[in-house]
Amino acid sequence: MLKLFFAPTLVSLVALGAVFVWGGVGALLLATALAVLEITLSFDNAVVNAKVLSEMSPVWQKRFLTWGILLSVFGTRLVLPILIVSVVAFVSPVTITVLALQDPEEYTRLLTAAEAAIKSFGGAFLLMVSLKYFFNVAKDVHWFAPLERHLVKWGRIEAVEIAFALLVLLVVSFFAHDPAETVLRAGMIGIILFTVTEGVAHGLGVEAKGAVRTGTMLFVYLNLLDSAFSLDGVIGAFALTTSLPIIVVGLGIGAYFVRALTLHLVRAKTLEALRYLEHGAHWAIFGLALAMFAGLIVKVPEVVIAIIGLGFIALAYISSRRALRVREIVDTLG
Repeated sequence: MLKLFFAPTLVSLVALGAVFVWGGVGALLLATALAVLEITLSFDNAVVNAKVLSEMSPVWQKRFLTWGILLSVFGTRLVLPILIVSVVAFVSPVTITVLALQDPEEYTRLLTAAEAAIKSFGGAFLLMVSLKYFFNVAKDVHWFAPLERHLVKWGRIEAVEIAFALLVLLVVSFFAHDPAETVLRAGMIGIILFTVTEGVAHGLGVEAKGAVRTGTMLFVYLNLLDSAFSLDGVIGAFALTTSLPIIVVGLGIGAYFVRALTLHLVRAKTLEALRYLEHGAHWAIFGLALAMFAGLIVKVPEVVIAIIGLGFIALAYISSRRALRVREIVDTLG
């Protein structure tokens, strides 16, 4: 375990040292706060990613921690917001990039203006992630048993998760403060993107011959999943500071530790031992998706989102440990 976290710790110390030299104590504290916030909000992300990562070869697991962190830091935390603002504001990405570097206040204003599209897209994508899990007819282990068994029965209806997500999106669009067209368009893109990537990763990817092809598709799916998880955190980061270097360092450090934690969960076979942890993570994702949709109607503080995620993970951990003790007692008596 210590070996996995050595590189993230070393990189974090170097990056925070550079931020301190560049911006002083204030910049150091902001970057540290953003890193803690990112880690806190991403425990459910680590658990879900660990399930997908367990299907990949050791080579691709290592690439998830090396190549993937570059995509995570510079792609999701830097490039993706620029592309979203570019699309929403109908301005070229180059212009937005220059604006982000030279006039961060104006860039923040444009990013805030695109918040509705970002929340609708991320909420729809994450809602699909959770619904796909709970509507899975092959799922035979249940945490909230009465409810989850009922959801599995609904899963026998073809594409029921898409219908449910579209219904939620339609209802939210009526109450959102922003134009319904923006909410519906962004949400539908999120649903379509999930359907396509999930289908490719777990359809063609699993059936394809050769670990490279399978690993590539699962790698792409994992990074798209990471992007959806991080959208709300990126917006929250700009609420604390408009400095791109501080945001990239803070969120990047958090993302690096979360990916190391994901790999640790896989190698320690944590999900096999703690049987309800995956359930808790998907309930947390469901809560996060609803929180993102609720953010289109009312202000939802980041602390509430963190409590939702950590709460479900903590409850699932407690239930899993209890179930593990019961199993050990039964095995001993048997």
